[in-house]
Amino acid sequence: MKRKSERRSAWATAPPCSRRSSSASPGVKKSRSSTPQELHRLEQLDDLYLDITDRLCFAILYSRPKSASNEHYFSIDNELEYENFYADFGPLNLAMVYRYCCKINKKLKSITMLRKKIIHFTGTDQRKQANAAFLIGCYMVIFLGRTPEDAYRTLIFGDTAYIPFRDAAYGSCSFYITLLDCFHAVKKAMQYGFFNFNAFNLDEYEHYEKAENGDFNWIIPERFLAFCGPHSRSRLESGYHQHSPETYIPYFKNHNVTTIIRLNKRMYDAKRFTEAGFDHHDLFFPDGSTPAESIVQEFLDICENVEGAIAVHCKAGLGRTGTLIGCYLMKHYRMTAAESIAWLRICRPGSVIGPQQQFLVMKQSSLWLEGDYFRQRLRGQENGPLSAALSKQLSDIDDISINGLENQDKQESELYSDDDEISGVTQGDRLRALKSRRQSKANTVPLTNRTITTTTFVSRPFAITVAALGLLGCLKATVQPFQGLRQSCVKVRNR
Repeated sequence: MKRKSERRSAWATAPPCSRRSSSASPGVKKSRSSTPQELHRLEQLDDLYLDITDRLCFAILYSRPKSASNEHYFSIDNELEYENFYADFGPLNLAMVYRYCCKINKKLKSITMLRKKIIHFTGTDQRKQANAAFLIGCYMVIFLGRTPEDAYRTLIFGDTAYIPFRDAAYGSCSFYITLLDCFHAVKKAMQYGFFNFNAFNLDEYEHYEKAENGDFNWIIPERFLAFCGPHSRSRLESGYHQHSPETYIPYFKNHNVTTIIRLNKRMYDAKRFTEAGFDHHDLFFPDGSTPAESIVQEFLDICENVEGAIAVHCKAGLGRTGTLIGCYLMKHYRMTAAESIAWLRICRPGSVIGPQQQFLVMKQSSLWLEGDYFRQRLRGQENGPLSAALSKQLSDIDDISINGLENQDKQESELYSDDDEISGVTQGDRLRALKSRRQSKANTVPLTNRTITTTTFVSRPFAITVAALGLLGCLKATVQPFQGLRQSCVKVRNR
């Protein structure tokens, strides 16, 4: 039996990926109240240590360790926590990614830790394991320059797997996004200017994402803002905060928002925005459903022909809002459906719900083709080879029906009727109420006397689109790389 100091010394020369018996790990203690069966199970479990760099390590441990002279252990499992709606548990939002990266950088630069191995450990909760792996994977992509695939490979060892993330719907889930999807989303967000770590305003994000402060998030800075639906007047009712249009107008004007797109039934008079100088569009479709092709095309047409930023809302600003913004991400940035959903949820947790996920998957190939043709037209090649292919594909597209939610053509339904969204409680109402209640219970630092400073982002969508025209030749395949990795990470580990 090695002494504790010898085990710690051995750790310094441990291989990059290794498993240790939990009984041989530093600081392991067996509870006196443990049953013989539990003790036997503990002895069978192996702790997992994964070297990220020569000084940074990620570990999955089955008991709490103790830091030593050459090791510093820390965990964020109970510090950075996802605020769930129902059975959803991640990924953690952009503010938490930012906080985590700052924490890692601070520890690595700390004079008192210069000779220590920094070990981020997580415990036995598989949901927290997935979120911890998500955070350190994002760090690898943002600060270490790793590719999404390399970051994902680093976190996989032997039979290690992380449970995938699900939507915020009530009930069973039929679609998942993986760690690899999330890493790709973060990488593309950096590539296209959606996320600049040095320009990210943590105070502003955490202030305005709260229900009482407006409940909105930028998906693409200076281009797309997702927010909960305004009401005729500001008040607290049925467990959630309601805000009038006037609540948003000062912020919108200060951030060059020029256009409002409403996807839910009329809860306020649009004149309250138009008389303040905003353009306002109604593209209604029922809560929890998927949009008709005519609505998708009208949404894209509006967004492609307006100057300034666009604020989009439904009831909660999650399902319908995320679905249409996801269509734009796929068309103009060639993100996959899974990457679009991942980025939307990292920016605004709970986005894209139920059948809307499969809808985006089914729309991916046609929107990619539309985007390629759009860029071809910008280059003055309207009659190029993509024109015929796009015409044929679009002619074959009928409005998509998923789980019995059939969409009708605009001429038949005239973008639906407000009466179709019953005045009773819908999915959006429930999600808004849940968010308001959980945030009201959280201990937050008062912001009444704090000045929220704003940052200007360099994220011009059409400038990016033109700059990305060179991608057209290298993005011929619609198959995601590393499909094998994608399949393997869906495997759920049962310990």
